[in-house]
Amino acid sequence: MTTTTFAVRPASSRQLAGTGTLLRFALRRDRLMIPVWVGVNALMVLSMPGTLEGLYGTTAERADLIRQMETNSSLRAMVGPVFGESLGALTAWRVGVYAGALAAVMSLLVVVRHTRDEEESGRQELVASGMVGRRASLTAALLAAAVANAVLALLVTAGLAGHGTTGALALGLGIAGVGMVLATTAAIVAQLTESARLARGLASAVLGAAFVLRAAGDSARDDGSSVLTWLSPLGWLENLRPYADERWWLLALLAGAVGLQGAVAYGLAGRRDIGMSFLPTRPGPATGRLGTAGALAWRLQRGSVLGWSIGFFLAGAVYGGMTEGAADLVGDNAGARRIFERMGGQSGLTDAFLASMVGMLGMVAALYIVASVLRLHGEETSARAEPLLANAVGRLRWAAGHLVIAFGGSALIMMLAGLGFAAGYGKQTGPVLGACLVQLPAVWVIGGLAVLLYGVLPRAAVAAWGVAGAVLLIGWVGPALDVPQAVLDVSPFGQLPKLPGGSMEWGPVLVLTGLAVVLVAGGLAGLRRRDMTT
Repeated sequence: MTTTTFAVRPASSRQLAGTGTLLRFALRRDRLMIPVWVGVNALMVLSMPGTLEGLYGTTAERADLIRQMETNSSLRAMVGPVFGESLGALTAWRVGVYAGALAAVMSLLVVVRHTRDEEESGRQELVASGMVGRRASLTAALLAAAVANAVLALLVTAGLAGHGTTGALALGLGIAGVGMVLATTAAIVAQLTESARLARGLASAVLGAAFVLRAAGDSARDDGSSVLTWLSPLGWLENLRPYADERWWLLALLAGAVGLQGAVAYGLAGRRDIGMSFLPTRPGPATGRLGTAGALAWRLQRGSVLGWSIGFFLAGAVYGGMTEGAADLVGDNAGARRIFERMGGQSGLTDAFLASMVGMLGMVAALYIVASVLRLHGEETSARAEPLLANAVGRLRWAAGHLVIAFGGSALIMMLAGLGFAAGYGKQTGPVLGACLVQLPAVWVIGGLAVLLYGVLPRAAVAAWGVAGAVLLIGWVGPALDVPQAVLDVSPFGQLPKLPGGSMEWGPVLVLTGLAVVLVAGGLAGLRRRDMTT
């Protein structure tokens, strides 16, 4: 008589079954998104030493910069304090916080995409019916974020090693650590909410709060020692002090936050059913305020509009408040003056700074309009649009509700940005508000392109994010790298008049507005004729 024995895997092993396969699938799905995010972030960091060397090439110029930052609280709120005079230390000062924030955005998008998005679409339920562990999808999502952040850390370390290997390693690991902190934050939020959109919004709100805390703390203290700064993971990154007597123990603090939040996320994941959440969405009425397609679109997007509106008003107020300080900081530095003038036009330094900041907010507004337009794509692919369109609601009427919010919302947030500039600066209310509104034709062109892609090539609709990202990269990094003007003019924002300070030119404004109308019309025509996808 023979006895057959069966190997029983531990419970923890069964919970992670299939993780490797899901990780490969996640990386394959993100084979474009992750390289773009990592590449743009790494390029921003690695291009900075050359730019700073041109701006602050002498010891005297660097010492003067440090003195200015010690007394200029508004600019410390924007970029943080300076801890050293070397090019490596100045690079960490100038882009460290922003690189950490970009890594955080990339990470939260990856985690939500492969957790809550999968559950909301119904794919996770299908996957879970096979030999896949309960926590495999969450593990694969976090590992995908870890791979992206590890590659980013490697690129930053290798690219800056020439300025000091130790400092480069500290900066690379710090940026990746901030990314993973927000990845685990997103993992927790994905368990709490029933909507991927809400999960992304809440995780982004946490990142925004971290940035505000760091800014408030750095505004109060010039050495990063404020309690508010220490409440933010972005503050931990700057206090790591790459290239300035590194505080390596802060990496343990970042790792501890990742481990703690990861444990909370795993605990929550084991206590709920697939598709469910700890904060279920409250069902709304089917009549009354939701009796029209436009009202439904507003209900779905009002939270996003409110968040962007508050953010743009506060950003305008902050940039307006630091306008005078920017003029003092630049002083007689010809290189810095040339960068501001390339971004803001040939005008006085104050007007050039205002124009460059207004243009930057305009390019960020392009991200809002793309997200709002692509809400149509999300409603369609999640099969929520099909039952709606089966009733007496036409496709154009359904789409119009979302497009009014997308294009009208962009006008609202730019107007609020102008009011914020006026509140912070206290001067030139009319000109600054007009400068913000002049950005709208370029914003609408990006939105029109998103509509065209969604209407004609729905599977390629996400490429609109790449367009918006490219425009932001050209406008942000291009002037600092002294790229040819022809490259800057590729962006629709490069065609706009540089206000305030420059002369108003209606020709480019009208042409861009007409182009946006044509793109939207083409997208709606394609939507009307094609089959709906799921």
